[in-house]
Formats: sequence, C-alpha cells, structure tokens
Amino acid sequence: MEIRVLRYFLEIAREENMTRAAARLHVSQPSLSRQMKELEEELGKKLFTRSNYSIHLTDEGMLLRKRAEDLLAIADKITNEFRTMDDITGGDIYIGCAESYLIKYLAAAVRNLNERYPGIHYHIISGDTAIVAERLDRGLFDMAFIVEPPDLSKYNYLEVPESDTWGVIMRKDCPLAQKSAIQLEDLIPYPVFCSEQSAKVDLPRWCGEKVDQLQIMATFNLSNNGAVFVREGLGVELTFDKLIEITPDSTLCFRPITPELHTKMYVIWKKYQVFTPVAQLLLDELKKIFQ
Repeated sequence: MEIRVLRYFLEIAREENMTRAAARLHVSQPSLSRQMKELEEELGKKLFTRSNYSIHLTDEGMLLRKRAEDLLAIADKITNEFRTMDDITGGDIYIGCAESYLIKYLAAAVRNLNERYPGIHYHIISGDTAIVAERLDRGLFDMAFIVEPPDLSKYNYLEVPESDTWGVIMRKDCPLAQKSAIQLEDLIPYPVFCSEQSAKVDLPRWCGEKVDQLQIMATFNLSNNGAVFVREGLGVELTFDKLIEITPDSTLCFRPITPELHTKMYVIWKKYQVFTPVAQLLLDELKKIFQ
C-alpha cells in the first residue's frame, strides 16, 4: 500500500466524485479508477459505493479514511522533521494542550523563540488529557500539556510552576453571585456544566462521593462553550479561574469554590523520544522559563 495511493483515496473521499478528484490530483480519471480498484483488491474489501453523480464510502472505506488520515499525518510529520534537521531557522512543532490559563508559559516560550527563529510554525490542538495523550502516543504530537499527573511508565515530564484554581462561572444576577466562595451545598439546586474529565477526576477530589449530588446537565471539553450556556441562563459552570474573560460590563462573574481545589499542569513527552531540532529548542526554552 503506497502513501501516494492513500492520498488519492482521501482526495476521492473528500470530493465524492472521481472526475473532480482526478482533476485536483492532475491524473487521468481511468488511471485513478484503476488504482482504487487495485486498492480494493489489495484490501479485499469494497471501499466505495458508486452512483451516476457521486461516490460514497462504505463502512470499510470510512475505517480506511481514518487510518489513512493518521498515516499521512505521521508521514508528513516525518518529512518535515527531516527537511528541517539542518535548517534550525524554521520547522513545525506539534503540541497538544489542555485548556488552561497556564498555557501562558507556552506563549512566553513561543514569543522568546519567535524573536530568534521566526520561521518556526506551531500546530496546537486543544483537548482533554485522554485526547491529547492518545495523539501523543500515536506520534502526532511532539509534546503535550496536560492537567493530570503523568503516567511515569510512558512519559517524561516537566511540572508547570503554578496551578489552576477551581471555581464557578455564573450570571451576575444569579443568587450565588452574592457569595464570596461557593460550597457544594450551594450548587445542588443548580444545573452544572463542567468537563467530562473534571467530573471523573477533579470534582471527586473536592467533594468525594457527594459529587453525585450535583446536577451535571452537560459536559464540555472547552469552557467557553459552557459559558455560552451559562449566559443563556441554563445553569452554572465549574471550571478553572481565568479561562473565561470577564470584564466589568460582562454578564458573568467568577467565584472560587471552598474548600479550595487546585490542579497542576504538566508538559509530557514519550520516553526515549528523539526530538526534531526545533522541538528540542521549545523544550529547552520551557525548561528555562520554568526555572
């Protein structure tokens, strides 16, 4: 199975039309059709269903599309790594990030590097720990920022100097806004929004088994989306401080929870990982900033 053929397959999947895909790929339609037929014969599965005007993926085709996207992402990453090994002025760095105000340390490192190496490009994908760790394990990220203690059997890590503080985002006209700090009992009457990770990992650290008393109405992997629900008066959101920008004329406010709950952040990378020169530059810059 050739990388080139997988690129052809993905182009057909995107265009849903053999003629348009052939034109974009600058190959003849008969040649493209033949290579797709050979790919189906190689895999022993039908990948497309064809009609007069369009092409759709079968279930097997959908599976190959996901696998091909992953393979080509890794192939492109390898190509970029070798292309820039002798060119320290530029290159690509792939980073997974949890949602946290502490990403300011990454921003500071990027700012410092950009003064010396403006040709570096940063590809930053946000998600919870499970999402970014899974992509790190597959080789799609150089490093990741997570908000759970790292698995020391799999990763090396740096600890970010500060920690995130938990609290509640609510409308200013919510009765809870009159309080200086929010207890579990205060939240019980209200629909609550939080991340799935926090519901499983962080909130039990705060209130133990009593977490079941919370009315968790919805989970979000991005706090800003949860804040939209709060603005619409649907409930309150448990999240980190400083994630939602709150100005004096905002309809929202933040109150810390009590007892206090804090979460540490870590930079992780795979054990025995060999970094590209530009990724190593970023890691070294982070170490200097953390010190």
